[in-house]
Amino acid sequence: MARVGVFICDCGVNIASTVDVPKVVEYAMTLQKVAIAKEYKYMCSDPGQNLILDTIKEYKLDRIVVSSCSPRMHELTFRICVNKGKINPYYFEMANIREQCSWVHQKDKEAATKKAMKLTEIAVAKVLRNEPLFPLYSPVIKRALVIGGGIAGIQASLDLGDAGHETVIVERESSIGGRMSQLDKTFPTLDCSQCILSPKMVAVAQNKNIKIYTYAEVEEVQGYVGNFTVKIRKKARYVDMVKCTGCGVCTQKCPAKTSSEFNEKTGDRKAIYTPFPQAVPNVPVIDKNNCIYFLKGKCKVCEKFCPSNAIIYNQEDEVVEEKFGAIVVATGIDIYDHSNYGEYGYGKYKNVLSGLQFERMVSSSGPTDGHILRPSDQEEPKDVVFIQCVGARDPSKGQDYCARVCCMWTAKQAILLKEHLPNSRAYIFYIDIRAFGKGYEEFVRRAQVDYQVTYLRGRVSRIYEKGKKLRVLGTDTLAGGQVEIDADMVILADAMVPKYDSVKVAQTLGIPYDTYRFFTELHPKLAPVETVTSGIFLAGACSGPKDIPDTVAQAGAAAAKVCALFSKDNIEIEPTIAQVNFSLCSGCETCKLVCPFNAIEMREREIRRGVKRSIANVIESVCRGCGTCVGSCYCKAIDLRGFRDKQIMAELEAVCIE
Repeated sequence: MARVGVFICDCGVNIASTVDVPKVVEYAMTLQKVAIAKEYKYMCSDPGQNLILDTIKEYKLDRIVVSSCSPRMHELTFRICVNKGKINPYYFEMANIREQCSWVHQKDKEAATKKAMKLTEIAVAKVLRNEPLFPLYSPVIKRALVIGGGIAGIQASLDLGDAGHETVIVERESSIGGRMSQLDKTFPTLDCSQCILSPKMVAVAQNKNIKIYTYAEVEEVQGYVGNFTVKIRKKARYVDMVKCTGCGVCTQKCPAKTSSEFNEKTGDRKAIYTPFPQAVPNVPVIDKNNCIYFLKGKCKVCEKFCPSNAIIYNQEDEVVEEKFGAIVVATGIDIYDHSNYGEYGYGKYKNVLSGLQFERMVSSSGPTDGHILRPSDQEEPKDVVFIQCVGARDPSKGQDYCARVCCMWTAKQAILLKEHLPNSRAYIFYIDIRAFGKGYEEFVRRAQVDYQVTYLRGRVSRIYEKGKKLRVLGTDTLAGGQVEIDADMVILADAMVPKYDSVKVAQTLGIPYDTYRFFTELHPKLAPVETVTSGIFLAGACSGPKDIPDTVAQAGAAAAKVCALFSKDNIEIEPTIAQVNFSLCSGCETCKLVCPFNAIEMREREIRRGVKRSIANVIESVCRGCGTCVGSCYCKAIDLRGFRDKQIMAELEAVCIE
């Protein structure tokens, strides 16, 4: 005969201040099969868990209900505790009387108490119909895939490679490096960006455990944690990577020019090019959309002058299939398209630049060799206006969220302006200064005091040309008046936004994304690098705007999670998964079509002697127990372990009983 123990948690005052806990304990004692009910201030604490273990022993309990906070917080904690008491962990149920009760009924204690009683009763009704479940195990392939070759992908790959795990980086561009490679210096230390990034890029190339696929994209992902099958498309470079020595002769001789994407179209590149001097691998790519040979069928200058015979005009894309045990997503960010802000004149006035264009201008490897010059007449500017929050904190035109780095980015650029042109004047229009990191507040103060940068709290309403100048109309809310500045250049601090194809990537990987299209972590506080799909981890700004230190830290955390996964030969899989009754299955494939995790496959089975039929089969290591297949099955041939129909019906009956 079942003997149920019920334990009600006060959660300090989180529950006890709204719910009459002693009354809930008293009510629990009247429920069917309940042998004992107890209250404790913090049930998740060691004393609270010891109370449960002692009570199990004293009252010979075989089922446990804990009414406390969200199962997402402490369900695993209590399952481990129950298992120590020699009870199957799935003979445990948790009623959420904090988030679903006390927190939402703070002004009505009587209603909150009644609801807590009912939630506890529902949990008791279900636990009486629970069945013992046991974990499943699946082998782990100890190879990692890192999608994205920016600083996040580089750091995660180095950490994994140094830990002895074979790692593959897939980078869309022709070189690793990402956004950080476009920067001149980094805040708050003003380190040369390439000086600190290049050694890591070289280390990746030299690490024997790391393989780099540049100019490549992930096309398809199948499988599950510990055993992913990934198809990678290696796009045709039209250059033999083995033969090429990176001498650069082909680039020098190429007669075709086009705008450089790396330099944000502020300079030119050749049709055969490497994006920047420190590129890894140092192997050029032919841009067939601008190559004279591909456009007109003649030229072949690069082939003629190549000393290594590395040019391959008939090279085609290649799709490779590889297996991995874990995936780290480090796809990075795009920069907000500020063409929505027509009042700022970007694209109309040559001297209105984006922040990234200014970075390339001030860089010694940029189109102006590090000289700050007005694009309109190549003269040095005297007055430069910086506008923050372009596309951020502006739901009417841009995004609601704060892009996090703009305040520091703009302060850094103003300092660089003053260092390059000491006699220039810098003005920054801002909404708020959010200098949140270590040394950040001091850095902004340094810009204001040491470099005499003028900060104006307010938005810019309009920019228009007046002679050779740009008339900037704005507001200074601290001074309480309108501001007019005749500027030589205007720099827009654009917001960070998700990659343009982030939704497609999320759908390929089977991970969720938020309303802004950033990838969603499993839990923003407790699992910031994990996703709902086990074995897939997030690193860097693909999950939200981040600066370089936070990006590197998260990449290290993602690598650590992968190492923890690879520390075992087999991984434990939650047993609350779908189960097919083969005798009832009609083989209609509806469940296969609706499964969001591709966890159902059709297999031919003998349903009776001499009769075979295609029947749904659940891949246990892939199934996440979402229950979508259960709800879609016309034949009622699928059930969910731990949430069978009889268990759900018992809960509904408990709801209806007055």
